[in-house]
Amino acid sequence: MDQKINTQSLYGKNVVVVGGSKGVGRAIVAATHAQGAQVLAVARQEEPLKKLADAFPGVRLLALDASDERAPATVFATLLPDILVISAGAIPYAAPLVEQTFEQFSRNWNSEVKMSLLFAQAALTTPLSSGATIILISSGAAIGGSPLSGGYAGSKRTQMFIAHYAQQEAERLQLDMRFLALAPGGMMPETELGKAAVEAYASSVGLSATDFIKRRGSSQTPEDVANAVVELASHPRNREGNVFMISKKGIEALP
Repeated sequence: MDQKINTQSLYGKNVVVVGGSKGVGRAIVAATHAQGAQVLAVARQEEPLKKLADAFPGVRLLALDASDERAPATVFATLLPDILVISAGAIPYAAPLVEQTFEQFSRNWNSEVKMSLLFAQAALTTPLSSGATIILISSGAAIGGSPLSGGYAGSKRTQMFIAHYAQQEAERLQLDMRFLALAPGGMMPETELGKAAVEAYASSVGLSATDFIKRRGSSQTPEDVANAVVELASHPRNREGNVFMISKKGIEALP
């Protein structure tokens, strides 16, 4: 009797998505689940996780603060990932530089930068299994800047550095892991973060959010980012480099 061949690219893989209940993270949960992975969605708030479970039966849930230093151990004890995606982050305080306190300016450093560092360290010291892929969701702001978002652009650039440094450390320790940073190239008004950014920048130039989006043109969607994650996770050795941009043009490596 012929065996049925499963063509799902992540079949049998364990995927953990930190920040998996909303926006880009939710799209990544949906895409990896559709590709046959066992998925654990991690988020701070329980209610969005419950809605996620209703939409995608079989996805496992874990509610915790991923910036807590104990979070990686708790997550890995729940499901040890073959693929780990850090998609969580804070919405930056939107104001000109002169109107920001340091606490407001550094909001994203205490969120996604801290999470990226903690989980990269834990991936190396646990360590995760041979062939594991760790993907940090960064931003195109890391390249072009974001003057109304305080330290956001710098925090996203630092995620790229963390991926690069962690890869060097994995090689030094002779661990078969791939650390990547993936930066969506444009604003995504479908997400809470993108909506806040569009409203802030539209207001700064005297446009409505709708007109601002029309002027900028279309960019990648959360689903485009999720598909890029699936591509990179399914074929982690097919592309050279550690930092990538995803746009309407597809995936491209950044220096």
